[in-house]
Amino acid sequence: MEMKRILLKLSGEALAGDKKTGFDDETVVEVAKQIKEVIDKGIQVSIVIGGGNFWRGRTSEHMERVKADQIGMLATVMNCMYTADALRRQGIKSHIMTPFMCGSMTELFNKDKAIEYLEKGEVCFFAGGTGHPYFSTDTATVLMAVEVESDAILMAKAIDGVYDSDPKLNPDAKKYDYLDINEIIDKKLGVIDLAAAVLAMENKMPMMLFGLNEENSIIKTVSGEFTGTMVRCE
Repeated sequence: MEMKRILLKLSGEALAGDKKTGFDDETVVEVAKQIKEVIDKGIQVSIVIGGGNFWRGRTSEHMERVKADQIGMLATVMNCMYTADALRRQGIKSHIMTPFMCGSMTELFNKDKAIEYLEKGEVCFFAGGTGHPYFSTDTATVLMAVEVESDAILMAKAIDGVYDSDPKLNPDAKKYDYLDINEIIDKKLGVIDLAAAVLAMENKMPMMLFGLNEENSIIKTVSGEFTGTMVRCE
């Protein structure tokens, strides 16, 4: 698959590395170095980052869901700010765009402006989810990928692909090399949420899922050495 513009979805938990929470600077710096190399290949990069290393709204039993999700949105802003600074240290200019005002720390999302940045070889972070509760960063990922006309979504997770069962619990779990988006929906594999899966299917947006912590995994994915799970949406 030829890729000129990608949207990279980073797992918040993966950015935390072995610490499981917060930031692991070594992991984030390694991600930044890989992103620089991808940009040097002439590929345009936008990024969405989950907030699971700080907060998971859906598992907050004692809070109103709306408020819990809003805290999660702010967690994604923090992750994007941290990663954007790691990119700055690699000489890459980046912009953090949000669907809501966030003082002087971010700018409001504008499709034309975002594409202008990408065409200059600068990175766009899409933080804050969709700006609304009850939608995950998976949904925001697909939505933004479609809106800025990405060729594919690269989903970097803490696990190296999609399995038919949890490989941590089942040593015989089977890894899928290819999946049709309908299989994810029908089998309820939990790779992405249903709203995101339907949006990807309707817009024929392919997804490539792989393990962030594997050596040079982002570079390998864009260079044809992909070893994760390809999700076809045709």
